Amino acid sequence: MLSKRIIAIARGRALLNSKTALSVSRGWESASVHVKRAKFHSTNLLQAETVKVPQMAESITEGTLKTWVKKVGDSVSVDEEVATIETDKIDVSVNAPTAGVIKEHLASEEDNVTVGQDLFVIEPGEAGAKSESESEPPKESESKEESKSESKASEPSKAPESKPEPKKEEPKKEEPKKEASAPKKDSKPSESPKPPAPTAGSRNETRVKMNRMRLRIAERLKESQNAAASLTTFNEIDMSSLIDMRKRYKDAVLKEHDVKLGYMSAFAKACCLALKEIPAANASIEGDEIVYRDYVDLSVAVATPKGLVTPVVRSAEGMNFVEIEKGIAALGKKARDGKLSLEDMAGGTFTISNGGVFGSLYGTPIINLPQSAVLGMHSIKDRAVVVDGQIVIRPIMVVALTYDHRLLDGREAVTFLVKVKEYLEDPRKMLLA
Repeated sequence: MLSKRIIAIARGRALLNSKTALSVSRGWESASVHVKRAKFHSTNLLQAETVKVPQMAESITEGTLKTWVKKVGDSVSVDEEVATIETDKIDVSVNAPTAGVIKEHLASEEDNVTVGQDLFVIEPGEAGAKSESESEPPKESESKEESKSESKASEPSKAPESKPEPKKEEPKKEEPKKEASAPKKDSKPSESPKPPAPTAGSRNETRVKMNRMRLRIAERLKESQNAAASLTTFNEIDMSSLIDMRKRYKDAVLKEHDVKLGYMSAFAKACCLALKEIPAANASIEGDEIVYRDYVDLSVAVATPKGLVTPVVRSAEGMNFVEIEKGIAALGKKARDGKLSLEDMAGGTFTISNGGVFGSLYGTPIINLPQSAVLGMHSIKDRAVVVDGQIVIRPIMVVALTYDHRLLDGREAVTFLVKVKEYLEDPRKMLLA
């Protein structure tokens, strides 16, 4: 009887343990469902976001989508460039507002896009998270391949027995020799039919779409020709003193200020001083009024792959040679890198264009409206000139001033150019002005 009771007690305890185990496992199953639901809902919280064309500037309402820097499926970080929009003044980069993955492009390259238009769709998330998850499966496949290779290695060495079979078929190697000899036979006829030489006087035509900046430049230049009463006056400058000054101090300036001393700073300073004496050359027409300015915002013409731009050196009248050179160098670098902003090009009052760097000897620059004058520099050439009754060889530069005859009379324009000539032929006069 005692043994039967002991067996019954043991069976009861086993039933209790099995019931508790079942309840625990069911509890975990129900909890796992909730965890799955939580995971599912957490992914839904990161909804895809549609990015629109940003506000570019007050005067710019549309542009051309030039390039997609990021393709569909690429991961991006915050503020990383996704696309580039070309306008008639600058290139605008569209950056990612958040880190994530590009899901869709809503416009194609070379499409015209307007401010506020839907541009692309991005799914928020950590940049590069997808690439990490995608790189994990290959690791599993690599482990499988390793296990397969290990299993093959553990098998009896039957493979070496099968390898000698292709070794017996060594005569097949003679076939490449025949093939090698075959090209020699074919090479003779291939030499005889030579491609036809290009015919002289080809009449092919290539059409290329004008970019927005080039279209804008064409529009502005034609507007200047139609609006301004343009007239050009010329003069010659003996560059001997300026060249001597540059040779003497350029190494010291480069060592101390880390900037090259060129001729542009001297011309800019001479123009600023001459503009004080001839304020009409620094003025502009607005409606039926003439606006005179006490400051000089100097526009400097810079050639870029996309066209000519004129970034502005602000308040150049208060700068010395080194400061002007630093300002011009910084703007030139930004222009060549395509990083000029609208603020860098707006509001010039007088322009200097240096065609001499390209070898120009003479030229008539076009006025950059609404300005009233532009100075054109040209190349320096050794010429025979008369000095104190003797013929000597001097480095001469021809300069041109194109001015708006509605604002400047001939007397004022010629006086301005003569003042610039005097300052440059004896740079010490700039210290006394």
